[in-house]
Amino acid sequence: MTEEDEAFNDIERQANQRKESVKANFLQPKSAQEFYDELRNNVIEEVAREIRKLTGFGKDTIDGLAIYIEGMKK
Repeated sequence: MTEEDEAFNDIERQANQRKESVKANFLQPKSAQEFYDELRNNVIEEVAREIRKLTGFGKDTIDGLAIYIEGMKK
C-alpha cells in the first residue's frame, strides 16, 4: 500500500466517523421532556428579549427582570 493510499484511507475513515456522529446526533428522537424543555427555554429567551425592549422602567430594573426570567430556563 502506497503512502497515497494510506492517506486516502485515513481521510475516508475520518469522513465515515463524522457521518456516523452526525447520524447519531440528528436522528435520535427527542423525548417528550427534552422537547418540552427546549420549547420552554426558547419561549423564555424570547420573553427576556422583549422585556429588554421596554422603556417604561429604568434600565437596571429591566435588566434585572430579564436576568430573572432567563434564570427560569431548565
